[in-house]
Amino acid sequence: MSLRESDLKQEPACTINRLGNYLWSDLPDENKWADCVHCGMCLESCPTYEQTGQEQHSPRGRVHLIKSVAEGKLEVNEAFADPVFACLDCRACTTACPADVDVGGLIEEARGQIRQALPLTGWKGAVSRFFLEGVFPHPNRLHLLSSLLKFYQKSGLQKVARKTRLINIMPKHLVEMEAILPKVKQPVRKKYKHAGVIKAKGETRRTVALLTGCVMDVMFSDINEATINVLTRNGNDVIIPQNQTCCGALHVHAGDRETGRKLAKQNIEAFKDVDRVIVNAAGCGCMLKEYPELFREDPKWREKAEKFSSKVEDISKYLHDTGYEKPKAEIKTRITYHDACHLAHGQGVRQEPRDILLSIPGVEMVHMPNADRCCGSAGIYNITHPEMAEAVLQSKMQNVPEDVEIISMGNPGCMLQMAMGVLKYGRNQKIVHTVQLLDWAYQKEDSLKEVK
Repeated sequence: MSLRESDLKQEPACTINRLGNYLWSDLPDENKWADCVHCGMCLESCPTYEQTGQEQHSPRGRVHLIKSVAEGKLEVNEAFADPVFACLDCRACTTACPADVDVGGLIEEARGQIRQALPLTGWKGAVSRFFLEGVFPHPNRLHLLSSLLKFYQKSGLQKVARKTRLINIMPKHLVEMEAILPKVKQPVRKKYKHAGVIKAKGETRRTVALLTGCVMDVMFSDINEATINVLTRNGNDVIIPQNQTCCGALHVHAGDRETGRKLAKQNIEAFKDVDRVIVNAAGCGCMLKEYPELFREDPKWREKAEKFSSKVEDISKYLHDTGYEKPKAEIKTRITYHDACHLAHGQGVRQEPRDILLSIPGVEMVHMPNADRCCGSAGIYNITHPEMAEAVLQSKMQNVPEDVEIISMGNPGCMLQMAMGVLKYGRNQKIVHTVQLLDWAYQKEDSLKEVK
């Protein structure tokens, strides 16, 4: 469904300027496509092109479409929206591109235009607004959701729903996701609400702040706990600002850049008095680093965003670069490592988590072919595009070595998606965050000291 002719004649009230058939402010950045010569170096890196073989589902094809709308050759309609939203935004194409064309940035800017021209309606719009506007930006509602999930798991309702197959009333891909939900525990942000500063174990070397995240603190609070343990073990006082909020990644990926800016402003203010912001979720970290892109048309906030983004660091890179205590206890296991897209391609963090894993005595690393290939999670892509996500996951699982016990990574979405792959394809590997394994080694070392 394209824009009606009357819509094209009537300028939107919020228009500042326009570019071809893009009618709203926050336009796609012409500089981002200027260096694309359509050489095709990006094609082999693209998961959707690999699955479809269609040019419009390749990076250079999408860049061409976005540019064509700016030149007035195409309209902002469903035919344009489909390939733009079918992109996983994995950033592998930018890594492959000899000119460093920021395809991911263009995709997100184009989605912002599409969602203003063609807002989601019906049940899709209602569900999107409920979660993106009604839940994720509100910590108390997230904590309520956490409590409800915990009750569902512990009360016996989950067992009844599975045994009676009542759960099968949901779409197939949601049933599969329910099967791999981790055990919900108390959110770290709630646990340390009145803690102030969580003191280092021993001499304080630095003070850092932790982004607790949304999904991470609801589904993976144990990883947040492990992150705090590892940071304090290595001489860091840890602050958890209570006025922090969702990073906004899911909103920006969905085309809601305005809400993304509101959340960005709140986080910039929440962390303004700290020197370092530690993140253990690749997607969140990438979003925080890209806050300046949300404020291209607002010099005042862009300056603040740039200052904030310079403080943001992934937990593995921070530990690696500042020096961390190498564990002495042995964890004898064979492990492989999956590069989360927004850690490897988005932030350029590749070797640091591998070095941390290899520093643990007894760990044997097994190489995963195409380790930086997307797993199909991509935020909520596995919900919005389940068929493509499943095809990408199947391709990913074919590269996972069978003779390993653990698959390690640094992003919650990837952990859920890879856990689904393990279950679906009859594997038995554990899915473990990098910082968890390091924390386990520390705990084992401490327990051995107590025995002695």
